[in-house]
Amino acid sequence: MNEFTLRCFLAVAETGSFTRAAQMVNRTQSAITQQMSSLEKSLGKRLFDRGKQIRLTKDGEIFLPYANKIFALHLEVLDRFKHPELEGEIRFGLPEDFAAMFLSDVLTDFSRLHPRILLNVECDLTLNLFDRFKKGAFDMVLVKMSRPEDFPNGVEVWSEPLEWIGKNDYRLSSDKNNPVPLVLSPEPCVYRASALQSLEQNGIRWKIVFISPSYAGVIAAVNAGMGITVLPRTMIPDTLEVIQEDFLPSLPDIHVSLLKQTDKNECLQSLEDFLLKKLAPGM
Repeated sequence: MNEFTLRCFLAVAETGSFTRAAQMVNRTQSAITQQMSSLEKSLGKRLFDRGKQIRLTKDGEIFLPYANKIFALHLEVLDRFKHPELEGEIRFGLPEDFAAMFLSDVLTDFSRLHPRILLNVECDLTLNLFDRFKKGAFDMVLVKMSRPEDFPNGVEVWSEPLEWIGKNDYRLSSDKNNPVPLVLSPEPCVYRASALQSLEQNGIRWKIVFISPSYAGVIAAVNAGMGITVLPRTMIPDTLEVIQEDFLPSLPDIHVSLLKQTDKNECLQSLEDFLLKKLAPGM
């Protein structure tokens, strides 16, 4: 039983899904399934009821607090013996949808690993984050844009396609007289700009039926069947799916970059290394 196996177990227990757990720990679903099968075999107990929703068995519920304690102790030991000197404060900005989907657990792991580093985290839209970063309001930001050339202390973390997303049984009208109903975030939003620009360039009518600044609000409206939205593939929840309609235009890739004010701060470098390890594709 190693640290990664425990991390996989905790991710499955939290999300109730091998797919969501795989996204959380940046592995394939098959790797998560294999880890959990090996764990159950080593313990001699069945930890999960494998249905449409993955649920903990009674033995799984007994094992959960032990797994949390062992994992927390593992991180504490690493911090005590490998990084005892790191102490300070980091003002970190990121988009709300990233925090809601997977970064909350990543940042929690970092705080456990470096308890003497205070993370001051704030969520906002990408363009707002970037503007405030340029004014010195943040030490580091994770933004949905390619690394700007005037910020050398930055790195592109990953890129992936944007997709049109809707409810599983949602059907759009192919009649060009019927505008495409959109559920979007307010301006300035990168996803919103990409969606509207693609529709405009292809002469497709649209109307915004619901606006929410939060990821949770957008997802709730789409789940209610109010319209469709735009998301990267890794941000699509299990309740929604990619809309396959020939008349919908293709969307550009989204680029995610990590920007920091300086490369001379050891705390910032530690957070950057941690995030790149956790978030980079294939990790």
